[in-house]
Amino acid sequence: MRSKASGKDDRNKRSDEVIAMHPAESGMQLGRALLHALHNAGISVLYQDRETKTVWARNMHAPWASETAEGKDLLPPAQAKRISAAKRRVIETGKAEHLEVGISSGDGVRWFQIWVDADRSDSGEVQGVVTTMVETTEQKRREQTLKTLLREVSHRSKNLLAIIQSIATQTGRYSETLGDFLTRFRGRIQSLASSQDLVTSSNWRGAALHELVSGQVARYSADPSRSLRFDGENPYLSPNAALHIGLAMHELAVNSVSYGALAHPDGHVNVSARIATESDASPGLLLIWTERIGAARRDEKRFGSVALERVVPASLNGTAALEIDGNRLEYRLTIPRGNFETE
Repeated sequence: MRSKASGKDDRNKRSDEVIAMHPAESGMQLGRALLHALHNAGISVLYQDRETKTVWARNMHAPWASETAEGKDLLPPAQAKRISAAKRRVIETGKAEHLEVGISSGDGVRWFQIWVDADRSDSGEVQGVVTTMVETTEQKRREQTLKTLLREVSHRSKNLLAIIQSIATQTGRYSETLGDFLTRFRGRIQSLASSQDLVTSSNWRGAALHELVSGQVARYSADPSRSLRFDGENPYLSPNAALHIGLAMHELAVNSVSYGALAHPDGHVNVSARIATESDASPGLLLIWTERIGAARRDEKRFGSVALERVVPASLNGTAALEIDGNRLEYRLTIPRGNFETE
């Protein structure tokens, strides 16, 4: 009867040991199966004696072909020296070592995980080293891409939080009551979220101007195809430009619902976009919103006008002008190149 301790030792056996073999199986069959496995997994294995002379090698490709080919050294000298030093230490100490190696190639840097293990005789002496090489270039690239994306998300999140903080501060400054603040602030945050959805759906590339404008107007119109008349170019806005222009369109739409064309069932607003040529004095995108309004007065500044005339153009390094002449409102926003691209 086996003791409990003996049973525990059995359970702790290495999982790579062959526990049982079918009578029909042979060492040669097992060897062929392992060779297929090495090839399919892209694993290179090299066995060398104590003098680091090659005894056998399997699935060796560049840059490891130099390990088995006389007179060919495909590894950079520094990396070859590092790997050789690891092998000598394993031969001397019997302790396994693990390295990560990056090797420059025509397609960039190829990355490999390398394990160097001691091979011991029945008496326990180190009689050779087994070097296993596995390419991890794609995994490394995915990790680097993920790190880049995380840094980008962090950067954009901080920018978004800064915009929200600015909106909260300015909304509070121009609100008379808490209820007034909450109503206006929620509307502006929802506007920001709508623009952010477009940016996110494009993998952070940005948003098309027409889609952005129509989306903001649609939040205050049952039929945006009737209430919005868009004319001109449809450039693709950068993420920062999309968020701030979306905020401008929101402020104009809210004002229009309160005092302007969108307050009437048959009312409409006109939005035109023109991209200046390189020969123009100020090349860029000129965005113009026009509409007929009621008897609105501008006796005092509100956040809407501050955002339209100062916040939005400053964020884009552009210029803006909001003019009310009688029953006509016109908003002109000049957006420099660098904030958009043409399809």
